[in-house]
Amino acid sequence: MNDNLKDFIELYADDETIKLDGYNHCIIGIDTNQKIIYDANKIIETLASDMTTEEAVEYFYYNIEGSKLGEFNPIYVFKYEEIQ
Repeated sequence: MNDNLKDFIELYADDETIKLDGYNHCIIGIDTNQKIIYDANKIIETLASDMTTEEAVEYFYYNIEGSKLGEFNPIYVFKYEEIQ
């Protein structure tokens, strides 16, 4: 984890905030309830480097998004991007 991200998490997160190992590059922010917000597409793209896209989507929904880890469970969003 780079120092900027570490400082950002320390500033806005709580000790109970849940952070996914290996997905720091997918973090896009922290909400006002100290939950880390992840870009779901980036997570799926990362997973797809080791499996098919279909398997990555299934893995994401079942094993990552589907795991309810508590009050500070991360938030997963699909970011809107303009198509040029």
